[in-house]
Amino acid sequence: MAARTARPSLYISVDIEADGPIPGPYSMISFGAAVAGRQDGDVYTLADPERRNFYRELRPISDAFDPEALAVSGLDRDRLLREGADPAVAMDAFRAWVREVASDAGAQPVMCGYPASFDWTFLYWYLMRFGGESPFGHSGCLDMKTLYAVKARVPLRAAVKGRMPYELRSRRRHTHHALDDAVEQAELMSNLMLWPGPGAAPAGAL
Repeated sequence: MAARTARPSLYISVDIEADGPIPGPYSMISFGAAVAGRQDGDVYTLADPERRNFYRELRPISDAFDPEALAVSGLDRDRLLREGADPAVAMDAFRAWVREVASDAGAQPVMCGYPASFDWTFLYWYLMRFGGESPFGHSGCLDMKTLYAVKARVPLRAAVKGRMPYELRSRRRHTHHALDDAVEQAELMSNLMLWPGPGAAPAGAL
């Protein structure tokens, strides 16, 4: 039997901002996404994350919120209650965008984040709660923190941006604006994918 060939992957960096620690009782109040790059076998082709991206600010879904969590994003919750996008409409638009960029790339979409655990928890919950479908499936996510730990051969708890080689890190500021941070993390993703490991600079680092 011939070996099954895996489809190429299109990595989409996603960053979310929330007003609490878990979805449901609390709300995802904004999220941004940016195409990082495409992997076909052992070939990774980076993309310009400013070219294809997505951003929405959402109407909160409950009255509960953690003031400290809300303050991180700098978003005005009262304004979001008046002007934020309906979550169902926003998730429909996001699904359509993911499918479009993945189709154009001839690849299967994979969400990536740093770390992915928090952002994926909110993103997947919202996709399923508001529309019942995820273009990433139930497990199509990649954690950049884990990717770095494996490539650098360091414990996961040591995989923090401040300890990464300078050439791996994006030159952009981490602003806690979801789209800014999605673009920043897309550059980190490409640098990690192109990095041959400790002692060597990544090819074409951003």
